[in-house]
Amino acid sequence: MRFELIAPCHFGLEACTKREITGLGYEIREVSDGKVVFVGDERAICRSNIFMRTTERILLKTCEFKAYTWDELFEACYAVNWEDYIPWNGRVWVAKAASVKSKLFSPRDFQTIIQKAVVKRLQKAYGREGERLPMDGASYALRVSAYKDVITIGIDTSGESLHKRGYRKNTVKAPITETLASALIMLTPWNKDRILVDPFCGSGTFCIEAAMMAANIAPGMERNFAATAWGNIIPKQLWYDAYDEARDMKAEGLRALKGDSDSLIGSVDIQGYDIDNEAIKAARDNAELAGVSELIHFQQRDVAELRHPKKYGFIITNPPYGERLEEKEDMPPIYRALGESFRGLDDWSMYCITAYEDAEKYIGRKADKNRKIYNGMMKTYFYSYIGAKPPKRKDA
Repeated sequence: MRFELIAPCHFGLEACTKREITGLGYEIREVSDGKVVFVGDERAICRSNIFMRTTERILLKTCEFKAYTWDELFEACYAVNWEDYIPWNGRVWVAKAASVKSKLFSPRDFQTIIQKAVVKRLQKAYGREGERLPMDGASYALRVSAYKDVITIGIDTSGESLHKRGYRKNTVKAPITETLASALIMLTPWNKDRILVDPFCGSGTFCIEAAMMAANIAPGMERNFAATAWGNIIPKQLWYDAYDEARDMKAEGLRALKGDSDSLIGSVDIQGYDIDNEAIKAARDNAELAGVSELIHFQQRDVAELRHPKKYGFIITNPPYGERLEEKEDMPPIYRALGESFRGLDDWSMYCITAYEDAEKYIGRKADKNRKIYNGMMKTYFYSYIGAKPPKRKDA
């Protein structure tokens, strides 16, 4: 069966999510602010959950309609063939409702009315009107979006957000999410043959996500999803096949990195620094859990001490923002030190995400590109300082 699937993502990073979906071989139906809609079958639900790095979750789109009153919302929801998706004992509820520029705006009313319509439809479809749904089966959480009076309802196939890869057990202040880190890396020309340094590595997210990309490790291969229990829609064998595909890709990726060596150490050059020793401990533990500890060198080091003898490397980092007023005075020397270290690196590129609006001033150079990105509700800027490209290798 073919479905429309929705991949929500960070505002401003839709192109990265679109590129991932196209890379998996699926047809793009629509790209809009904060989401990409694509077409795929049951196998696509499995593979997109396991392989995609930049989306927060995968929603199975069930319906889309206009509604200006609560009565219209109820009737339109009741008309949907919910029995095609949800078994009699399915645990169904409205997990989230969001409304923008629509006459209907109360999240609580959305939840109450849609829940009532879905339950009534299932009671009729299964010939059990008046009976309470047992709600003791698999989870079918509904997510509702209202935009300019157009209501879209999807069933969450993922469960916990896809940024929860399972490796980040230890965090430090102001961590960047795994999905955002992956998308930002994808916005750069970095690849596994180039040096990557994060001088404010915190719990190691940029370094770990880059290492997983280098080794071709699927971000969801070690976790389950809500839809793994949907035996009425997705045969178990499709999940087994998708997990096998991920394991094969990882094995091949690690073999390619090792080459003729027995060790992964030195196969890529990914380094994470932080002035906080507790952060370095957390980063090492997280890298171990992610299975990429051999691919990353973590070290307690101040950004002012950032040096590297090789050319054409990358700094990709998430420096402190100074979110509280009393922290603002600490920001100039941090960004000044970052700028000075960057100027000492021959032909390097630097990409940094920050909410600190004077970042360019203290780095000491205007960025070549500046992209506005929303990190949750916080407006941030992704500054791109583009260095020289390495010379092309001549064929032997």
